[in-house]
Amino acid sequence: MFDYYQKALVKFRWPIIIFTIILVGILGSGARFLKFTADYRIFFNEDDIYLQTLNTLHNTYTKDDIVLFVITPKDGNVFSRENLAAVQQLTDQAWEIPHVQRVDSLKNFQHTYANGDELIVHDLYDDAESLTDQELEKIKQVALNDTLLRNRLVSANGRVTGVNLTVQLPGLDDQTEVPEVALPARKLAKAIMKSYPDLDIRLTGGLMMSNAFPEASLHDIKSLIPAMFAVVFITLAILFRSASATLCALLVILFSIIATMGTAGWLGFKLSPPSAATPNIILTVAVADCVHVLVSFLHEMRSGWISRASWKEQRIQATKASLAINTTPIFITSLTTALGFLSLNFSDSPPFHDLGNIVAIGVVYAYLFSIIFLPALMMIMPVKIRPYKTKGRQSMEIFSRFVINNRNTLLIVMTVFVFAMVSFLPKNELNDDTVKYFSADNTFRVDTEYAANRLTGIYAIEYSLPASNQGGINDPEYLATLENFSEWYRDQPETLHVNSISDILKRLNKNMHSDDAQWYKLPDSRELAAQYLLLYEMSLPEGLDLNDRINVNKSASRLTVAIKMLSSNEILDLEKRADEWLRQNAPDYMQKTRATGVNIIFSHIGKNNIAGMLKGTALALVLISVILIFALKSIPLGIISLLPNLIPATMAFGLWGLINGQINLGISVVASLTLGIVVDDTVHFLSKYSHARRNLALGNEASVNYAFSHVGTALWITSFVLVCGFSMLTLSDFELNAQLGLLTAITIVFALLADFLFLPPILLLFKRK
Repeated sequence: MFDYYQKALVKFRWPIIIFTIILVGILGSGARFLKFTADYRIFFNEDDIYLQTLNTLHNTYTKDDIVLFVITPKDGNVFSRENLAAVQQLTDQAWEIPHVQRVDSLKNFQHTYANGDELIVHDLYDDAESLTDQELEKIKQVALNDTLLRNRLVSANGRVTGVNLTVQLPGLDDQTEVPEVALPARKLAKAIMKSYPDLDIRLTGGLMMSNAFPEASLHDIKSLIPAMFAVVFITLAILFRSASATLCALLVILFSIIATMGTAGWLGFKLSPPSAATPNIILTVAVADCVHVLVSFLHEMRSGWISRASWKEQRIQATKASLAINTTPIFITSLTTALGFLSLNFSDSPPFHDLGNIVAIGVVYAYLFSIIFLPALMMIMPVKIRPYKTKGRQSMEIFSRFVINNRNTLLIVMTVFVFAMVSFLPKNELNDDTVKYFSADNTFRVDTEYAANRLTGIYAIEYSLPASNQGGINDPEYLATLENFSEWYRDQPETLHVNSISDILKRLNKNMHSDDAQWYKLPDSRELAAQYLLLYEMSLPEGLDLNDRINVNKSASRLTVAIKMLSSNEILDLEKRADEWLRQNAPDYMQKTRATGVNIIFSHIGKNNIAGMLKGTALALVLISVILIFALKSIPLGIISLLPNLIPATMAFGLWGLINGQINLGISVVASLTLGIVVDDTVHFLSKYSHARRNLALGNEASVNYAFSHVGTALWITSFVLVCGFSMLTLSDFELNAQLGLLTAITIVFALLADFLFLPPILLLFKRK
């Protein structure tokens, strides 16, 4: 069969090249169907209970796609005529942004007061430039003392204010709808700052976070992929010292990426921040296949053993020799790599399913192009090289003697080193921080951290608190429990602001009693509370009603708690304490509620994802071990292969405990992602070792030396390129990808150390074949 395969490559090399180019063109045309989704909900399965709770909340009230303008006057005083005029202008113009349903600011805050028996409801101010000093002071006192404004739309010190936009997207195409809001919002901010140069305006909010995802990925695509191609080109050119070989490798890499992304488009995949890293990963994986084929090919061309033949015949014979020793190992490594990436389907986050599936497709294309298109290309490319013994092989033989002569020392040192790294595993803790999904210099993250430190944050815990019956939110018992729960949250050190209808009712009760501060308390009857709310709602202008706080039949109300920028562990701890308070202090009907919010659901998915990835990694490891046992035709070698396959990721996570210690959604998939990659080195080394012992009848030491000399150079070249490729991800604007790239690069380095310094001493312990 292999002979027919080689003959077909020689005979049909030109048709193969032409067909491959046409095929790649057809497959690549599917890339036009690729769309990028900006909705953070794509990180969750539709049946995720926490996502369902959030969707129910949004369907009951309003979907909280928020854009928050954070306004900081340089003079440190929000309550000046000029600064309030800027807020007024921004508020009025913000209504013109597409899909905006509500605008909240100091200007249109619905201030209430009593005029005899009449309740007056109107904007906090109308014409800022005509305000007197007395009116400015009154506005300041109202704003800084109203619980609905302080630490929500104005800072407690009066130095920062906000204009909050509630956006209702159609939900047809978030790829276009989100920018339709984000871009005009940025344009408006710039226009206001141009008109009022003494103001600084920043943008944050849930919608701006959704917009930051595709922007970060677009930044990566534009910068990282070209940079990675440059790194690969320079690296391969230096290592191969052959322009033809370098060009062949780059064509295989490029074709693999084009075919994969096109196929993803044809199959209807949607790109997301994690799956946007696919081209970089495919690039590095495809390099590994090319390097093994080309290193062997160049060695045969340079060795001089067929020097009497023509250059054309030399290329053909060198190609056949390369395929003879690499076809099976490359097939095995491609299979194990694909299995490793497919194990990402056990993740609780769909974008990582897409990442695994798309890369697995890319692995298949890289394999096919490497053993069909690449050999055909090698046979026609003008590769003329003087025969000599490569320095790479000489270096590997010297290194091999070092390992053989120091086998016992290396075994002890590596064992101690492995256990030392593993001992730091407990230093890791599961933690997610959605804002820190972006790099430290990302504009969205910078602005969000600024807002959280000076005004309010986008981190929130939300509840839909049910009453006992229709209209039950006016019941004194319900309101008292709601007020107590709100006050409990206000007492928590993590809380920035609490938004509850109990505060509105207390203010209305005070207003209807001649603004007597002693009446700033909840109404004492259901009828009175209902009258107050009806009177208030009838006085509100369009767009500022209470639909975002109360459901239609008034059987539940929404409680929103703005919190500081907390890690997932801290958020889950706060949620647990709140659940305990509800269990002990709330009526039975209110205990059934569940906390929700973007940060809540992200905090839970990180914890759940670990369990799924452990299952996926375990299954992949079992399948890969079985494959290796059959491929190597040896149960002992298959069992031995487990060590260099398991050790790298374990050591890498140990080192991660020292340098970072935070395992987020991206880091949690590294073990599965790298498993198939680190197996590659082990397979190539053991296959050469097994061939030497079984087919060449070499001794143990000679077999180890044979493996080093025949595959050592290719292993360190592929590892170097892989490390470079994944290290480039550390420059990503999306921190999940940056950390994933760093930990993967660390894992690959440890894999090379294990295969070069740990695996050979173990093999040398066995005297018999």
